[in-house]
Amino acid sequence: MNNKVKSLLYNFLGFAPVFLLVYFLAEKFTGLSGIWIPLAAFVASTILSPKFQVAKFQGEEKIFMRWIFLSGIKEVK
Repeated sequence: MNNKVKSLLYNFLGFAPVFLLVYFLAEKFTGLSGIWIPLAAFVASTILSPKFQVAKFQGEEKIFMRWIFLSGIKEVK
């Protein structure tokens, strides 16, 4: 599996749990209804979930992560 596919999977695995958590919290604790619940969960999850990206660094492809709760950019692989 190449690094781009791994990066895509990491993005999904970082986004999905945050989305589900925010979805159920928004459903229970807010007055939102209908399409607004998943829309609010999507926006919040996009902001809160970690972002993974493949970049060429010193001649080889590496996966880097950026997250709002960590300072800077971290190398994953």
